[in-house]
Amino acid sequence: MVAQAVILAGGKGERLASRLGGRPKPLVDVLGTPLLERQLAALEAAGFSRALVLVNHEAGQIERFLQGRPASRLEVTLIDDGEPRGTAGAVLNVLPRLEEDFLVVYGDTLFDVDLARFVRFHAEDPGAAASLFVHPNDHPWDSDLLEVDEAGLIVAFHPCPHPQGAWLANRVNAALYLVRRRALQALRPNAGSGACDFAKDVFPTMLAGGGRLRAYLCGEYIKDIGTPERLDRACEDVASGRVARASLRHRQRAVFLDRDGVLNALNGFVATPEQLKVFPFAAEAVRLINRSGARAVLATNQPVVARGECTSAGLAKVHAKLETVLGQGGAYLDRIYYCPHHPDAGFPGEIAELKVACDCRKPKPGLLLAARDELNIDLSQSWMMGDRAADQMAARACGVAFVLIRAGQADAALEASSDFAFDDLRQAAVFITQAYPRIAERLETVVETSEAGGEWFIAGGGGSEKTLASVLARELRGLGHVTTIVALDASSPQSLPTAGHAAASMDIKEALLTYHRERRRLSGEQAADWKTIILWAGDAALAVARAAGVLDRCILLEGAQGGEELTLRDEGRPGAIPFIISLEGCFEAPVAP
Repeated sequence: MVAQAVILAGGKGERLASRLGGRPKPLVDVLGTPLLERQLAALEAAGFSRALVLVNHEAGQIERFLQGRPASRLEVTLIDDGEPRGTAGAVLNVLPRLEEDFLVVYGDTLFDVDLARFVRFHAEDPGAAASLFVHPNDHPWDSDLLEVDEAGLIVAFHPCPHPQGAWLANRVNAALYLVRRRALQALRPNAGSGACDFAKDVFPTMLAGGGRLRAYLCGEYIKDIGTPERLDRACEDVASGRVARASLRHRQRAVFLDRDGVLNALNGFVATPEQLKVFPFAAEAVRLINRSGARAVLATNQPVVARGECTSAGLAKVHAKLETVLGQGGAYLDRIYYCPHHPDAGFPGEIAELKVACDCRKPKPGLLLAARDELNIDLSQSWMMGDRAADQMAARACGVAFVLIRAGQADAALEASSDFAFDDLRQAAVFITQAYPRIAERLETVVETSEAGGEWFIAGGGGSEKTLASVLARELRGLGHVTTIVALDASSPQSLPTAGHAAASMDIKEALLTYHRERRRLSGEQAADWKTIILWAGDAALAVARAAGVLDRCILLEGAQGGEELTLRDEGRPGAIPFIISLEGCFEAPVAP
């Protein structure tokens, strides 16, 4: 266990002077708490027992602040190094006081990071010189970027500004490092020759000398708050709970994204960056996902690797273009997962060891499960955006809600079997980030009054009624209810008989009962009495509810002309006031994305 941290607290904070009131930058106020206090509290909570605070500007103020702190398990030592030495120069100056492994924290960063997880990652490779906390951000064009290989090792540094037209993966140095002292020993004789920096000097020198630098790719919250604008945004993030929610100590929500037909136009088997045509709305859609607090995770089958049409390095260049284009629009992918396998042989130049049946190729859910384990994702609160049956099957195999994107090559059968369907990713992103939460809030009364442990059959046609029924089903499943959607849409190949007139109502009753028994038989459950609450759309809904003997549990869904308004009426409580859910405007883009 790494027990020691070094906080580089020597900055003057000239850009932040208007907010400091004469204080040094590490003591800038963040919602009533000095930044340095937040950093020390985070270290103590993570199990660190010793911290060195390196200062040279207004050392007396920082000393008085530390002396006034309550006693804690964290032993804090202040060292005034006398003059600015740069981030690495300050550390090299106190090298004899450092332990073999130590954490480097920049004094102007606000973070809420699962440091124990970071330490475990660092311990996996005792021979590495350092582990760098790396994350994607929404402004990679003006950030120092790192190039990382398939093994997670840093192979190149790309400082800003970047060459025009360069495709670079969105891997940003977050200025949080775990370093091994022995890797710095050879650099110490030069410590007195002037200021030096970890990112600009030390790490490139280590890399050039054959040292291994590992990239810890993580989307937890860490931001530089060195300007008034950044400070204000960070304070908003703390107040809204965004900072805490982003920590991997808490379960995360994810939006899984297929690639071809979802983020980019279908163009055969994409093997080069030039073949990748990113949809013009893709960045806006992903940006909405980012700002909702969900993880944007790419999960894509890429058989071009197994077929020998593209190497893994070539595919990395394709994805670097994708990330660059998204980044230009202020959006980012938290993680990229792809399956390189292909089960069928017979392609010229194919890679034999990749021509296998695997667990990661969709419709298998392996990519989603890998993300679940690495990013602590709650699959029941997550979504999958795709254009093929394989995407739908992978999502359903692990309890992820599936959203069909028609921009790809979806057919009528896939649309009929999908609870949610939209023309493109932008529409889908607006729905799950804006419309869905509003609709779910309006349905809260129905959900909260549902019988604990009861079963729900949700039956209805298409359009707005189907969307509302699917929202209700997802909310009920989240509460542990057994929930089944029965399609009565005549366009569905699996639909039940139409409820167009009362004469058909008994047939529908028998069909529902048969479906109910068959589902229980296949699931190995014992037969039970009908304890179903039905949400129904259709002109014979009441007749069928009476015939099925469930009128007291029937909540009737009525769609207005054009599906602009949906009314829910509780038939179990005669005289109850209906309430209306309006979908008007739900699918409009936000004014200020």
